[in-house]
Amino acid sequence: MFERFTPGARSLVVAAQRHANLHEHSFIYREHLLLATLEVADTEPDGVCGLIFMGGGAPPEALRELILAALERRETEEREADPEVAGRGSQPFTAASKKVLELSLREALQLGHNYIDTEHLLLGLLCESEGVAAQVSTLTDLRPRSTGSTASSWLKSRADSR
Repeated sequence: MFERFTPGARSLVVAAQRHANLHEHSFIYREHLLLATLEVADTEPDGVCGLIFMGGGAPPEALRELILAALERRETEEREADPEVAGRGSQPFTAASKKVLELSLREALQLGHNYIDTEHLLLGLLCESEGVAAQVSTLTDLRPRSTGSTASSWLKSRADSR
């Protein structure tokens, strides 16, 4: 699947790994992917992720704080369940994170794309019905259908301008 990732999508995954390392987390959670998506929105406010998050109405810093708090709770639970979980080296993706990657492929294919970019990863995250991504979806009033149509419209206009 990673062969379909654009350089931007690969950078997003690397940023998620960086967040996991920075906070000394044992796994790459979907929240790390969500944090990385917020970074993309910050650095590319005119890109799909930026337009979607900025149009959602919730301040990015409030979203960031919500995500970081959820990450700390999750990591604390993991370490309490298995004290040896810390320090295992390279962090693997959790099953939920892998599901997000699979959902991003599905979203890309539904849009008729043979590649996965940052907006597809965001759509995959927002398709989640539980966890902090679902909370972010509610807080920002982002729904996968409306988000998908926003992403699709933006991508079409970008293609038309070429």
